[in-house]
Amino acid sequence: MQVSDMRALRAIYTQQRLLKPTTHKSLPNPSLISFQSLQNPTFSRHFHPTGHLRRPGEPNSTTGDEEPRPVWSVFARSPATPKASITSDGGESGSENEMGPSSLVNGVSEIEKGKADRSVGKVKSGTGSVSGTSKSGKGKVKTSWVCSDCGEAHGQWMGRCRSCGQYNTLKQFSERNDDGKASGIGVSEKVRSWLPRGEDQPVRLSDVNRGISWKDRRIPLHGTFGNEVATVLGGGIVPGSLVLIGGDPGVGKSTLVLQIAALIAEGHELGKASRVLYVSGEESIEQIGSRADRMGIETEDLFLYSSTDIEDIIEKSQSIAPQALIVDSIQTVYLKGVAGSPGGIVQVKECTSAFLYFAKRTNIPVFLIGHVNKSGEIAGPRVLEHIVDSVLYMEGEKHSSYRLLRSVKNRFGSTDELGVFEMSQSGLQAVSNPGGMFLGEQFSDSEYLAGVAVAVTMDGSRSFLIEIQALCVSGQAVLQQVNGIQASRASMIISVLAKQAGLKLQENAIYLNVVSGVMLKETAGDLAIAAAICSSFLEYPIPNSTAFIGEIGLCGELRPVSAMDKRINTVAKLGYKTCIVPKSAEKSLRGTPGFKDMKIIGCKNLKEVINNVFRSN
Repeated sequence: MQVSDMRALRAIYTQQRLLKPTTHKSLPNPSLISFQSLQNPTFSRHFHPTGHLRRPGEPNSTTGDEEPRPVWSVFARSPATPKASITSDGGESGSENEMGPSSLVNGVSEIEKGKADRSVGKVKSGTGSVSGTSKSGKGKVKTSWVCSDCGEAHGQWMGRCRSCGQYNTLKQFSERNDDGKASGIGVSEKVRSWLPRGEDQPVRLSDVNRGISWKDRRIPLHGTFGNEVATVLGGGIVPGSLVLIGGDPGVGKSTLVLQIAALIAEGHELGKASRVLYVSGEESIEQIGSRADRMGIETEDLFLYSSTDIEDIIEKSQSIAPQALIVDSIQTVYLKGVAGSPGGIVQVKECTSAFLYFAKRTNIPVFLIGHVNKSGEIAGPRVLEHIVDSVLYMEGEKHSSYRLLRSVKNRFGSTDELGVFEMSQSGLQAVSNPGGMFLGEQFSDSEYLAGVAVAVTMDGSRSFLIEIQALCVSGQAVLQQVNGIQASRASMIISVLAKQAGLKLQENAIYLNVVSGVMLKETAGDLAIAAAICSSFLEYPIPNSTAFIGEIGLCGELRPVSAMDKRINTVAKLGYKTCIVPKSAEKSLRGTPGFKDMKIIGCKNLKEVINNVFRSN
């Protein structure tokens, strides 16, 4: 029981004891009586007379000889305020306070009710509320918790999002709806009012495809650079598409879209030049012009504009009527009437939805550049990637000039395509032979090649040759140091070599490294890792014209991997003469056209690999 409840019961009990006797004894100092609590000696309760009070059944008027009976109350008088009596029905009367037992109970109830109302008011208006609306200032403030990955809104904070299942992704969001400002559906309707509306009616599929070829549905890009970008996009730029390009800071996103804008503006394969609008919210027009001059872009139909207001951007786009619109970046633009600063969850979502409606209504492709967070994903809600048509990621190491353009989502093509570029002073250049860009310098057959093997891996639809180096040192502390290879995978291969192939690697320190800082994640490189370790342990160099493809099992057997024909085709184009593959894949590869000059050796296990590669001449 709470302290306030005990006080109320004690006051009622004392009041009943005072009113119980029919004849009242004189009390010392009738104006004030003090009671002291036995449980809490420091607490005292004071009672004072409240004036005349009629008891039930007494006449309405009193004679002058009768002395009014004092009734005691726990409610203190306020000398600064006029006297008033609180009746049982809650009204006020008289000039003095009149209070009986029922009135006392009602008074205590009113106090408790007031306390409850004040406590409820604190919950509603304080910071302890987890959801709901409260009035503050000019408008209503709505508080909710939004997932930073999927954009799902929750009424209260939870450690795990119910929609995407991610942990610690709920962020508090407060939205104020001021007078004259729209949000949510109102913003979408406002965006639609900017563009001309036609009468949309259902159309038959045969009528949509009649007289339109596949090439008419794409905006072509010429040159080697344009072909690489078109391959990633699925054959070209689709009119009315919304493309999102992400990547680390400084990887070359702005350079990529500026070159794409120049190719569209030149319009070599379209037969005529086309206007392109490049809008930047991060750079000034002079800065973009300086970069274009360094890259040698001199087209007359490329328009530059610096703005962060979407209404202004769409208004300028309607006046220019461009062939494509480029926005750099989506985290810098904002939409009036939407709560939050540019780059916030709601702003990014509403701005992307506005550009999507603009692209579909005008049939103008829109390219958006997006920032990435610490984990390498595009900043903002995960729903952003669901809104757009295509999501491209640009990857590259800080100390390498190569850049990879990867398709993560594409509604108009395959996501297995990969574009390979090299950053130069004049911009991005397409790599003519990407299969061998990760290979080191090839030496002649000598001691320098001991411990070096070449693996063939796949990234999307592209195959790459990767050089793997191994070093076995005896007489040192037994340890394993790997770079670019999963440590658990390397330990398994070393254990299989020691158990199944009979190599005494237990007393050797083994170092493994992948050239060019590439991370080898595919199991197709297992055989090359084992061959490099054997070459270093046996101190026998591997011929520089030999490549290895295959997965290793715990019993030492070789297993085939996917896309064997594409891998060997890349090996043949780079001038390799021998390829070691699993025995089960040898028969299917021997009759393949183009592999006549390639010597394909099939092996069942690691012992056969050692006998075929490291046998004495």
